[in-house]
Amino acid sequence: MNNNKKIALITGASRGIGKAIAKKLVNKGIQIIGTSTNEKGVNTINKYLKKNGFGIILDLNNTDSIIDNIKNISNEYSIDILINNAGIKADNLLIKMTDNEWNHVININLTSIFYLVKYILRSMLKKRYGRIITIGSIIGYTGNKGQVNYSSSKSGLIGFHKSLALEVASKGITVNIVSPGIIKTDFIKTLNSSQYQKYLSQIPMKKLGKTKDIAHAVMFLISKKASYITGHTLHVNGGMFMV
Repeated sequence: MNNNKKIALITGASRGIGKAIAKKLVNKGIQIIGTSTNEKGVNTINKYLKKNGFGIILDLNNTDSIIDNIKNISNEYSIDILINNAGIKADNLLIKMTDNEWNHVININLTSIFYLVKYILRSMLKKRYGRIITIGSIIGYTGNKGQVNYSSSKSGLIGFHKSLALEVASKGITVNIVSPGIIKTDFIKTLNSSQYQKYLSQIPMKKLGKTKDIAHAVMFLISKKASYITGHTLHVNGGMFMV
């Protein structure tokens, strides 16, 4: 990797939205460190990045793994851009939701971001530059049956990012969220025809979003054109939810 170029750390970069973001950033000359939960994902990342970065295994459910890996990376590379993309769902009605379903979703979707930001932020503060962008969700604003854990984790990000944005605004660091609606990812493959049509009927544009739509939004927020935007949530949902 070329340390003279900007470096972005992207979680969940082996597929879907994370992969689309990584490819978009590479096209703009940004070096990528992409994370995955397993060796297969790391191999996928290495294959499409080629000489433009590399993949690493990162267990976002393990605090020690996050801290150790980020410290090791920070010793060798200075992260300019942090893209918190990785996230999970474990849907169930609240009355049936297990402790594990609650804790696992909160740990990965919210708590892991606390540790990632905390240990990457230090180098950003030193050089007085940084871009922190997290992929949220429309569900963090609207809620959804069977997703109390997921909705809580995504709505928690809103307060986290607004508060953090205030703390670092004078240090050349911006902190924002990109909040997708229904995007064509592996999630869609689990829907039957009636479920698909139900979601589609809720979107005024009458079409699902693409991963590249999220990548475009991220690219804008890390650009100089967005240098005066912080503490903001950029909604990308085809009109499904409007603030």
